[in-house]
Amino acid sequence: MKILLSPPDVGDLEHEYVMAALRSGWVAPAGPDLAAFEQEVAARVGVTHAVGLSSGTAALHLALVSWGVGPGDVVPVSTLTFAATVNAIRYVGATPHFVDCDPETGNMSPALLEQALSELAASGQRVPVVIPVDMLGKCVDYAPIAEVTQAHCALLLADAAESFGATYGGRSAGSFGDASVLSFNGNKIMTTSGGGMLLTDDERLAAHVRKLSTQAREPVAHYEHAEIGFNYRLSNILAALGRGQLTRLDNMIKRRREWRERYRANFSKSLGVRILGGDDDAQDNCWLTAIVVDPLVSGWTATDLGAAMTEVGVETRPIWKPMHLQPISRGLGGTLDGSAETIFAQGLTLPSGSAMTDEQFASVESVIRSVTVS
Repeated sequence: MKILLSPPDVGDLEHEYVMAALRSGWVAPAGPDLAAFEQEVAARVGVTHAVGLSSGTAALHLALVSWGVGPGDVVPVSTLTFAATVNAIRYVGATPHFVDCDPETGNMSPALLEQALSELAASGQRVPVVIPVDMLGKCVDYAPIAEVTQAHCALLLADAAESFGATYGGRSAGSFGDASVLSFNGNKIMTTSGGGMLLTDDERLAAHVRKLSTQAREPVAHYEHAEIGFNYRLSNILAALGRGQLTRLDNMIKRRREWRERYRANFSKSLGVRILGGDDDAQDNCWLTAIVVDPLVSGWTATDLGAAMTEVGVETRPIWKPMHLQPISRGLGGTLDGSAETIFAQGLTLPSGSAMTDEQFASVESVIRSVTVS
């Protein structure tokens, strides 16, 4: 049986939640499970408002639309991220400006963000918002990032798609910035199959995002539309699945942390190999464990290990290809120092799912030994 990178971890409890929602008759998009899910996630994170949406991408998009970001605006964004973060910027007609990362964590470098914002301001560019991304379940260094964005009068939109359940300075991922977004995609730490959420303490923003997500219908008896809306609302059935998952979140994080520590032990004697994110991961949700391999020191490459895993049916994946290297990004600017490119060239993401069994993990360990010991 193929060992997957991060498959959904769904069991009988989630079946009960979904079946209860179906039996209630609330099969239409909105309903009591959606309202309850929003309240439960908001309470978990520690924010006032949560809006359940069809994806994390939708949450990013609607935040930018609500803030009036558009053509002529430049949006600094982590270059080491999945395409969705940058796609949302392009949807509104704004221009991404790629910011490189801290080589230890893969998260946006506060120093490079400061450089980017200063240079963009000096060139007369309008920068309404900055979007840092929590890499593989580790929160961005939000204190200096927030200080820099505030100094330059920019909003902060935190892409916490990968970090639900993580913390930073005792605060939950999803509680930072002027708004944050979560993803509940099938491979995330917990899932609603597809889905996402916008989190904020800004009542006006939450209300506008909720309105836009249901085709921007005005509150009158007939169908009245004064602005362009979207079909982005999370369904009540999927929210019910999310409610079941939420009750198990801490245990799923605990399981992934066990894999993280076992990987750390497996590579502890391998020179030139490190866990992306560093040794200080007590606040991470350990969504995915990734290694960075310096082949000049290790004598083998991340590609070698990935190929060996593939031969026996174990799924791995290179770390995100930096967005400034993507064909769709040709001609776009950035503030770059090569850190993200090194991580991409030398990195590999390993099976980390909470549903993985000890037997399956032992198979993964066997492949690691075959490559690192030879």
